[in-house]
Amino acid sequence: MTNALMEDLKWRGLLYQQTDEQGLEKVLDEEKISLYCGVDPTADSMHIGHIVPLLTLRRFQMHGHRPILLVGGATGMIGDPSGRSDERQLQTTEQIAKNVEGIKGQLERIFDFNTDNGAQMVNNNDWIGSMNIIEFLRDYGKLLGVNYMLAKDNVASRLEGGISFTEFSYMLIQGIDFNHLYNNYNCRVQIGGSDQWGNITTGLEVIRKTHEEEAKAFGITIPLVTKADGTKFGKSAGGAVWLDAAKTSPYEFYQFWINTADADVIKYMKIFTFMEREQIEALEVSVQEEPHLRKAQLTLGEEMTRLIHGQDALDQAIRISKALFSGDLKALTASEMKDAFKDVPSFEMAKENKNIVDFIVESGVSPSKRQAREDVTNGAISLNGERVTDTAYEVGATDRLDDAFIIVRRGKKNYKMVKFV
Repeated sequence: MTNALMEDLKWRGLLYQQTDEQGLEKVLDEEKISLYCGVDPTADSMHIGHIVPLLTLRRFQMHGHRPILLVGGATGMIGDPSGRSDERQLQTTEQIAKNVEGIKGQLERIFDFNTDNGAQMVNNNDWIGSMNIIEFLRDYGKLLGVNYMLAKDNVASRLEGGISFTEFSYMLIQGIDFNHLYNNYNCRVQIGGSDQWGNITTGLEVIRKTHEEEAKAFGITIPLVTKADGTKFGKSAGGAVWLDAAKTSPYEFYQFWINTADADVIKYMKIFTFMEREQIEALEVSVQEEPHLRKAQLTLGEEMTRLIHGQDALDQAIRISKALFSGDLKALTASEMKDAFKDVPSFEMAKENKNIVDFIVESGVSPSKRQAREDVTNGAISLNGERVTDTAYEVGATDRLDDAFIIVRRGKKNYKMVKFV
């Protein structure tokens, strides 16, 4: 009989490679285990491409297993060669420490730390950082042959362009991590993205070489998430979609998910949300029979924004979206407007009173004074959601939000942010 958790992971398309499928299912049927996923602090925030293995780890927690969250304070200082064609720029110890703190806060939103199988957070700098070079070479360097390491895809793909000994050693250091967690936390499984297969199997080799008895450890990788049209997942017009609200606002985060194509939305619901199979299948019918309602996209946006940013941020994102759709900008605060119009064209001008006609011509909203007067008279111009129809109107300090910007709309959909310097 197939294990219910593993069957669910297969249905969601979350299993790519396994070292011993039958052995792992047998262990999961017999006991509750600890398992881990690692995140290297290469930035002070994760983006959505990072979280698929973590969300998969969370699914194990929901079935009673204990997740171990490894933040790579040591490996982050080395640089993983996987999926790269060049060497990483090494970061300072101070920057790594700052990045670790940022990532810890995001992991605390995804996992439950206060149950019997509450998540444990560890930093591999605690056991790697104090190891000297002789210990490393004598205790671990002898375990793996160079030919074994050269055969790994993450190294083999870099040989032609060149790889430093620093990044070459990364897989062995990650192998030390798995071995440490196996010995000290009874950790039986490592989960990672598809590019982590070489690192995971190296960890299993280190465990095998350092234990006399047969070690029962396993590895799982998650498929790379792709879009139906072949373009890269996890990018918006502004670049990566970050979990940090200061880098990608909750409104932008929500918009990313609700703009998912029909061809991708059910796939993403399976991968990213914790919704039940029946709920997702019902929304799949909606996509097929009533795609104009976009029920699946709206649900996906709600589930993901609530998970990463919380209910209050989701409520705000929905409020901004509704205000923009209806054109009722007066319902928004200044900070909400700033988020909503972050990516619209902008123009800078000095802080001084200006006639509305001069103002919209100078800012490029209307192409000429004649057109500008016509636009104002016809009610086509709004400042921060308030229509202006008087060509003698003076734009001044009372119109500036936070004394810093004005949102100008011409017609129904042409927006511009005028910033004041």
